[in-house]
Amino acid sequence: MKKLALGLLMSAAAALAGEWTGYVSEDKCGAKHQSGSPADVSCVKACIKGGAKPVLVTDGKVVPIANPDKVPESLYGLKAKVSGELKDGRLQIASIQKAD
Repeated sequence: MKKLALGLLMSAAAALAGEWTGYVSEDKCGAKHQSGSPADVSCVKACIKGGAKPVLVTDGKVVPIANPDKVPESLYGLKAKVSGELKDGRLQIASIQKAD
């Protein structure tokens, strides 16, 4: 029984590698910015410059980013395609680019 519990615990802590497409927003406004409009881009840029952290909004969910330095300012407020690992509810970005 202990081995089964340990196995379940270890699998729950494992990272989920994959690709996600969503909008780069920030943790202050979260899912409010999902249009890529000039107003959204401006707000996201201002909030991040003011200390907010970048997040990825995908399927209506706000996903914190573990390595926010990987998000270039040119993608703030825009739709992006991200590859990486989701671990402990945070996205570790391996690569990020503008999505169509």
